[in-house]
Amino acid sequence: MKERITKVELVRMFAEAAKMIRDQSSHLSQLDSQCGDGDHGTTMTRAMEILEGAIGPSNELGMSEMFKQAGWSVMGVDGGASSALLGSFISGMGDTQLDGDLDCATLASSLEAGLRALSNWTKARPGDKTMMDALIPAVEAFRSAAEEGKSPSIAMDTAAAAAEAGAESTKNLIARYGRAKYLGEKTLGCPDAGATSTALLFRGFSVALATEKEN
Repeated sequence: MKERITKVELVRMFAEAAKMIRDQSSHLSQLDSQCGDGDHGTTMTRAMEILEGAIGPSNELGMSEMFKQAGWSVMGVDGGASSALLGSFISGMGDTQLDGDLDCATLASSLEAGLRALSNWTKARPGDKTMMDALIPAVEAFRSAAEEGKSPSIAMDTAAAAAEAGAESTKNLIARYGRAKYLGEKTLGCPDAGATSTALLFRGFSVALATEKEN
């Protein structure tokens, strides 16, 4: 069982996450059409394609600079707040000094740095029916697993499960941010598209690391 994540594995993580988003693009837009503009799937697909290219095998930057550059590139994607929020999170992951391969604790710190950067863009927290309902539990779950001495693959699987549970919980919430907040109780019963795409992101990471564990 691998205890560290190499740059090659990091590239595979983002490639798998991009595939997850592409495969679910129509579903994400369908969710968004009930509470928003209906373009979340399209926007996230474009954003993930940029990430997949920026965090690629040909990128010779160190991990910290690679995250920063990739995040800023995503912020330029048209399509509302989703790309800006995702870009802020990814860019923020580079605020941690990442030298060489990543152990579980270092990746946890990087994810937490991304969350702190994102918190400068939005005041949304769990319960507001946004991506934060999936992201915050995922980051917290990853940190807890790291502190328990779990491997990166197990920690990421735990984080993905937490993100999925958080996304599912948004069905029972009333939106408080974005265009959806004007719909009030009409947003009940529909999972938040941003939380759903965040869960797909972490599940993609998990699938990539599980594949590495088997090899």
